[in-house]
Amino acid sequence: MRIYLHDYGGHAFLVGLARHLARRGHTVRYGFSATNEAPQGDLAPRPDDPPTFSLDPVVTPPVDKRARSLMGLVKRKRAEARFGRAAAAHLRRWDADVVVCANGSLDVVAPLMAAARDQDAAFVNWLQDVLSVGTRSVLARRFGLPGDLLGRTFEAKEGRMLRGADAVIGITDAFRPLLDGWGVDPARVAIIENWAPLAELPQRPRDTAWAQAHGLDAHPVVLYSGTLGMKHDPASLGHVAGVLADRMPEARVVVVSSGQGADWLAERAAGLPNLVLLPFQPFEVFPDVLGAADVFVAILEPDASAVSVPSKVLAYLCAGRPAVLSVPADNLAAQVVTREGAGVVVPPGDADALAEAVLSLLAAPAQRERMGGAGRAYAERAFDLDAVAERIEAVLQNALTRIG
Repeated sequence: MRIYLHDYGGHAFLVGLARHLARRGHTVRYGFSATNEAPQGDLAPRPDDPPTFSLDPVVTPPVDKRARSLMGLVKRKRAEARFGRAAAAHLRRWDADVVVCANGSLDVVAPLMAAARDQDAAFVNWLQDVLSVGTRSVLARRFGLPGDLLGRTFEAKEGRMLRGADAVIGITDAFRPLLDGWGVDPARVAIIENWAPLAELPQRPRDTAWAQAHGLDAHPVVLYSGTLGMKHDPASLGHVAGVLADRMPEARVVVVSSGQGADWLAERAAGLPNLVLLPFQPFEVFPDVLGAADVFVAILEPDASAVSVPSKVLAYLCAGRPAVLSVPADNLAAQVVTREGAGVVVPPGDADALAEAVLSLLAAPAQRERMGGAGRAYAERAFDLDAVAERIEAVLQNALTRIG
């Protein structure tokens, strides 16, 4: 197959999949945003890349994801539409059998879907987050009834696009009720849970050159790494830092991120000397970033649980350190961590419970080692790229069959 995989975010696990599919005999072109401010994988050509694999960076002015005013949101939507048009133009210059779109806003998915139709290619919508539901929730909170009504139009648009796709990949069974409600044909839906690029995330010791360079090697470290929007409740991280400053002042709370939540924390960091804020780090040092942690933290507000799964937890599992998750118990990430004994789950919004769970693990090295080992063992069992590729190939082949 000739596969065009567009992943707006340039995520490590998806560019790794693209390379792997090329090694399995497919011709794969991997499109991504070259200006996206988020953790990204290895997006440079490698000496061992198969000749049937190519990278397709799409360059447009960065999308400002920090916008909170109505005008700011309008500008963001226009920027996403500009990127969507550019991505579709890239796709039209390449002859694909099947187009897969992941991690794009509605204004990115729509033009890519139209471009796929123009070249008689099958279109697969890889649903990483149900964006319209989250958008409606945000708009309703900020702008009341007018915002809710506008949010409903986004939901209707996303429903139409999902119904029009030749196949839909969801990352959790929690998406099924939404898809059913939108009238998406269940026969076209496959649930394939996300994974992390295990081979590229080896376990690393605590004391590395990266940890030393940031003054972390002599301190217990609580680490949050990944996108930090307001849906991730940054105030909880500030609360953890405040509690540790009083009860374990030698500990450091390290936040490697950007976005609205990171900006919110930066404005309040002056009163928290143990809070270390860092920008996203290059992918080549990411294993050392994870290795610097004694305990990881992930946070998700309750109303985001049904439409989002914090994928950062999958990278945490690879690192062999325990995680404390402040997420709803029915979220897929919480289910994995609880089932595998790889960490602790506390109720979202309970910052005191989050801080106490972190303190408890910092004081229990044997428990940390046991939980971290359980997480790594799960990753080694579950993140089998050949098995994932076989399931993806089946979805793509079925999509091709549907268009004849």
